[in-house]
Amino acid sequence: MQFPGYPATTPRFEVRPGLSMNYVDEGPRDGEVVVMLHGNPSWSYLWRHLVNGLSDKYRCIAPDHIGMGLSDKPDDSRYDYTLQSRVDDVTALLDHLGITGPITLAVHDWGGMIGFGWALGHHAQVKRLVITNTAAFPLPAEKPMPWQIAMGRHWKPGEWFIRTFNAFSAGASWLGVSRRMPAAVRHAYVAPYDNWDNRIATIRFMQDIPLSPADKAWPLLERAAAALPSFADRPAFIAWGLRDICFDHHFLAGFCKALPQAEVMAFEDANHYVLEDKHEVIVPAVRAFLERNPIG
Repeated sequence: MQFPGYPATTPRFEVRPGLSMNYVDEGPRDGEVVVMLHGNPSWSYLWRHLVNGLSDKYRCIAPDHIGMGLSDKPDDSRYDYTLQSRVDDVTALLDHLGITGPITLAVHDWGGMIGFGWALGHHAQVKRLVITNTAAFPLPAEKPMPWQIAMGRHWKPGEWFIRTFNAFSAGASWLGVSRRMPAAVRHAYVAPYDNWDNRIATIRFMQDIPLSPADKAWPLLERAAAALPSFADRPAFIAWGLRDICFDHHFLAGFCKALPQAEVMAFEDANHYVLEDKHEVIVPAVRAFLERNPIG
C-alpha cells in the first residue's frame, strides 16, 4: 500500500523474537543522524514532511513502535505494551543500525517520553533536540486530563468503543488538526488500525499513561523529568500547536522552563498534529536550526 509522501518501501527489523518493527531510514549513511519518534495514535507517517525536507543531507530514522503503523501488532501475550518496552525497542533498533555517534532527537506525543527515556542511557549522544507537542514529565498539576483520553484510560467501555470504531485514530485525524487533512492523508493515518486486533496499541498507550506512582511507567517518567534540564546546554527547537487539547500551553511552559535557551515557534492556529498544520513553516525552520547548530 502506498501512502502520499511516504517511501514506497521501508525496511523491517526483528526487534524481538518473532516481532518486526517497520522503520524509515532515508538519507546519506554518513549524514548527521536525526531520530524521529512518534506517539499515539500516529506512526512514522507523521514525520514524512520532515524526512522529505532533510533527507538530501541528513540521515532520517523514524520507527513505527510495535503495534503502530506498519510494525507487527501482537496481542498482550506476545508483547508488554509499556513505556519501558518502547525504550528498549528504540535501543535495539539504533544498536542494530550502528547508531553509536551523535544524534538529533525529534519527538512528538508519546515520542517525548520514549525519546527522553532512551536518552537517560545515551545522554552524550543527544546533541540537538526538536520537540513538538509532547511530554517528558508528569501531567502538570493545573492541567486536567482531557475526557477523550480519560475515557480510554479509565473506562472499560471506552476501550470497547475505541477498538470497535477506531475512535482514537479516526478522531485524531479530524480533531487533531486545524487544517483539514486531504482524504488520502487522513486514510494514511488510520489505515494501519483497520480492525479490532490492529487497534490494540492505540488503547494500550492510553492505559499506560503514568499519572501516579501506582502506574508502571511512573518511575521512568520521573527519571526522564529529572534529567530534562540537563539537556539545556544543547541546541533545542520547539514547534507547538496551541490548540492541542492535551499537550497545551501547560506542557509547552514545562519545556520552556527546563530548556530556557530553546528556540520556540508556537502557533495559535495549529493543533496536536502541528506538522500537518504548519509543515510549510516548520520544516524549513528545523533545517535552518540544524544548519545553524552543526554537530561537532
